[in-house]
Amino acid sequence: MSQRSGALSAEPWLWGLSAPAILTAVLLLAALALLVLSRVGADLVFLAVLTVLMLCGIISPQQAFSGLANEGVLAVGALFVVAAGVRQTGAVQWLVRHVLGTPSNVMRAQLRLGASTSLFSAFVSNSPVVAMLIPAVSDWASRLNVPPSRFLMPLSFAAMLGGMCTLIGTSTNLIVNGLLIDATGNGLGLFDITPIGLPAALAGLVVLVLCSSWLLPARAGAEQQFDNIREYTIEMMVDQGGSMDGLSIQGAGLRHLPGCYLAEVIRDGEVIAGIGPHRRLQGGDRLVFVGAVDSVVNLQRLVGLRPATDQLFKLDAPHQSRRLVEAVVSDSSPMVEQTIREGGFRTRYGAVILAISRQGQRLPGRLGDVQLRAGDTLLLEASPAFLSTQRYSRDFFLVREIDSSNRPDSRRAMVALGVLLTMAVTVATGLFSLLEGSLLAAGAMLATRCVSAHAARLSVDWTLLLTIAATIGIGTAFMQTGLDQKLAAAILSVGQANMVTALSALFIGTALLSLIITNNAAAVLSFPVALQLANVLQAPVVPFAIACMLGASASFMTPFGYQTNLMVMGPGGYRFSDYLRLGGVLTLVVGITVISALSLRY
Repeated sequence: MSQRSGALSAEPWLWGLSAPAILTAVLLLAALALLVLSRVGADLVFLAVLTVLMLCGIISPQQAFSGLANEGVLAVGALFVVAAGVRQTGAVQWLVRHVLGTPSNVMRAQLRLGASTSLFSAFVSNSPVVAMLIPAVSDWASRLNVPPSRFLMPLSFAAMLGGMCTLIGTSTNLIVNGLLIDATGNGLGLFDITPIGLPAALAGLVVLVLCSSWLLPARAGAEQQFDNIREYTIEMMVDQGGSMDGLSIQGAGLRHLPGCYLAEVIRDGEVIAGIGPHRRLQGGDRLVFVGAVDSVVNLQRLVGLRPATDQLFKLDAPHQSRRLVEAVVSDSSPMVEQTIREGGFRTRYGAVILAISRQGQRLPGRLGDVQLRAGDTLLLEASPAFLSTQRYSRDFFLVREIDSSNRPDSRRAMVALGVLLTMAVTVATGLFSLLEGSLLAAGAMLATRCVSAHAARLSVDWTLLLTIAATIGIGTAFMQTGLDQKLAAAILSVGQANMVTALSALFIGTALLSLIITNNAAAVLSFPVALQLANVLQAPVVPFAIACMLGASASFMTPFGYQTNLMVMGPGGYRFSDYLRLGGVLTLVVGITVISALSLRY
């Protein structure tokens, strides 16, 4: 590409970099710092950087927004609709029932879960697969009498490993393939990355099965008797003059509640500890219960008690139309680090928080005074509109209805799987390109009513697409200003300038970058460097493109490195150190396998 003339001089300045190159580097570093230190969304940050680059004349408007016409971006948009069809028909739940079964021990259970999840994630985007499987796997763990913490992180990691096996396994692969087409005129086939990704996935699954038993904690709730790790603290109030006013704890039937216990009583602002069975209740008492989600739901049905949240009775929706919903707070939510009262949760979302679960720990204090954190699992009472408007919002992960009356139409589950299989076959045989196949599959999901038109529109993650498109424009600025050449030269200057060294440095750099920013953005920003490395070494560009893809998907070491990691954090009761332990080992094994496979093949 030829550099566009603009207000900034292209003459060499500091370290041989021109003024446009220095500005591009400074803007990118500032963007990374902003993403790490603030709650501003990645889409807004990268669009702001792109706007400055365009106004300074470093790239043209056509180059800035060329990502919106990228084949990979368009294919990702279409595959959101395909995934929605699979989700709405309950195809994944059908597979869970028929594949997972009742294994005899935890290791076999993890093997079944990992293998089936990886296989399915090779053809469906990871996030919808994990979102659909979390409640099913949690119930499955309860039936096996095993803490869900043994399964949910392996579920996320297995989905990420499966995404490495085919071109459509994750949006990252599609984006890098679109960039490869733009740069060389040739893209990858559906299974061209399989000889590299499949060994990495198999090695990763071995690590999950053999190591997760001693690297992952078997965390139970506050009182080891609960089966479900998603425990909540909820306040209930005794009605003045109600059926429980004046009764003893035992007489009111609040002793030995199934899956739930009365932790404390708050009367006139004073906490009463050591609650005995004969203590009398008074109207206005706040009773603090700790229990699993099903027991919390049952508390709502007790006559004489009502949820002790002042927000509840301001909910406009009629009671019969309200829904109980679980939602995991994302790291980009504006409510993070704010109390429920300060953030105006009810006004903002049209829903009220009944209870909060944080890594299996009980939260002290009044509900309205709790500061929300990323990964908190909320139990909400909301109108049906909340589900449709927030299911794909960046404020929440895993928005799901509890005991929903809107069951999946399982009659179309086989149709949805058939559409998915047909797409895979036609793309793999070259009958259609990936973009054509995904668009036709999305149309088939609509035509067969596997997904409604309204749900199809809502399924598209526009925030993600804008983020990808913006980073493609920033990647163009990398090449325009020569930053890609400087970074490639720096990589080759470390050790021997050979292909193994270059691939290793590219994989490690992309993997580390994906821990800070989104995996898609990390892959896009690494791709120009990959092109330069291939050019300097006079090597084929394909192995470097694959190193970008798989390095960006190796975001195992933090809950924020990949969306599915944060989705399982609350329901699994995990802590940051859990990801670091198991994810660190997994990243090392996957990285060695990928570099070895690339070196042997190319």
